[in-house]
Amino acid sequence: MSLLKPTVKTPFHIDFDWWKQSERDWHVFLRSLLCNEHQESFINFEEGQMIDWVDAETAEVKPVDGVQHALMSHCALQPDFVNDHTAMVEGVFRTFLVNGNSPMSAEDLSKTLKRPAEIILRTLTGPRVYRGLRPYQEISVSSVSDVE
Repeated sequence: MSLLKPTVKTPFHIDFDWWKQSERDWHVFLRSLLCNEHQESFINFEEGQMIDWVDAETAEVKPVDGVQHALMSHCALQPDFVNDHTAMVEGVFRTFLVNGNSPMSAEDLSKTLKRPAEIILRTLTGPRVYRGLRPYQEISVSSVSDVE
């Protein structure tokens, strides 16, 4: 982790490793966000079953959980998945699902959720980690080799 204090320009994302390390049952939580159609179709789906997902912008193929894929490619795109009445932390989490978990700053989230960037930042950088919402840390080859 960076020793620098995050700002409204610091990118955040859903850290799914946090869910696994915190022993949280993220599959159950993700299933609760599925639309009715997909809740029915995933009744007998094996937990953690992986499928290949292709990023539309980069064409990068990433293995993702099947439930996560359905949620991000269909359910999260439904018109009422995030609305003006969605609680802030829930809205931030759902916004990352809508955008494929691409990193976004508090400023970006503020524009989408119509909430003050400073409040979003304070919530995401407080002592409690909400739903794995953490600063995005990109590890570059040069930064790894600089350490060695």
